[in-house]
Amino acid sequence: MKKVVITDYSFDQIDVEKDVLEPQGYTLEALKSGKDPVALAALVKDADAVMVQFAPVNAEIIGAMQKAKVIVRYGIGVDNVDLKAAAAKGIPVCNVPDYCIDEVADHTLALILAATRQIVPCDNVIKSGQWKLPVPLSALHGLKDMTVGLVAFGRIAREVAARLKPFKCRILVFDPAVPASVVQDAGCVAATLDEVIAQSDLLSLHCPSTEKTKYMINATTIAKMKKGAILVNASRGTLVDTPALVAALQSGQLSAAAMDVTDPEPINPDNPLLKLANVVITPHDASATPQSVKRLRTDVARIAAMALRGEKLPNVVNGVGG
Repeated sequence: MKKVVITDYSFDQIDVEKDVLEPQGYTLEALKSGKDPVALAALVKDADAVMVQFAPVNAEIIGAMQKAKVIVRYGIGVDNVDLKAAAAKGIPVCNVPDYCIDEVADHTLALILAATRQIVPCDNVIKSGQWKLPVPLSALHGLKDMTVGLVAFGRIAREVAARLKPFKCRILVFDPAVPASVVQDAGCVAATLDEVIAQSDLLSLHCPSTEKTKYMINATTIAKMKKGAILVNASRGTLVDTPALVAALQSGQLSAAAMDVTDPEPINPDNPLLKLANVVITPHDASATPQSVKRLRTDVARIAAMALRGEKLPNVVNGVGG
């Protein structure tokens, strides 16, 4: 009997996956947390298909796989999976690229509004029994007076742009893989990365974390941003150098930051970001609704089953088969 394993999961149960896989005759085993590399290697050793959420599926873990026909990531990003190691071993890696597009776009807009309208500080001061504006008037912004920069213009970023258009802001976009005509058709302005960084009052990140983009927001790039600009990140925490971000927020080079992701995750309790009043952080929950999570889990299990049946796989991201 073929075995499917889940390296880690944040759900209460794995009933959704069982409902897809067990009627087809596949067994399912799972670790609640995939942080122990010894346990993780033992789990995947004889697995025919591997489903992964946040666990680090590095070269060592992939090297322990003796039978795996696929690695399926719960979500869009695959930065916790060593794609090169999987490709070298002939194991296709699949993601779910249409997962949570609207949810993350909604959440990004919420972060933008929280940062520009100072929602959290205002709520905190009212609940403390005071009725006043807890920030300087200069900390409040109207989007129609702002230039918003989007770094990358994939599905989520395009939905963010569509949500921003009614607010009448100018939207700059950097994405070398997207034709300028596509950006213009969305009512945005195509620009270089340097132009987006230098001209944006608010910069929103939408690219994956890769060798090229890791820590792209650092002391050097932050210095090129407008003084008092706002940074929004609902993509990946490793796009931003945290010490550089803290320094910029403390100095006033950046006036605020709003993020759904941190580096590392979970955020360390002694991280200076947690003590800054001009920072809003949510716990990497931008994708979360009951409907979206159920669709994701079902799709991941179906892709695993497709691999076990020898079918052509969708959404292969490491160039193996597909």
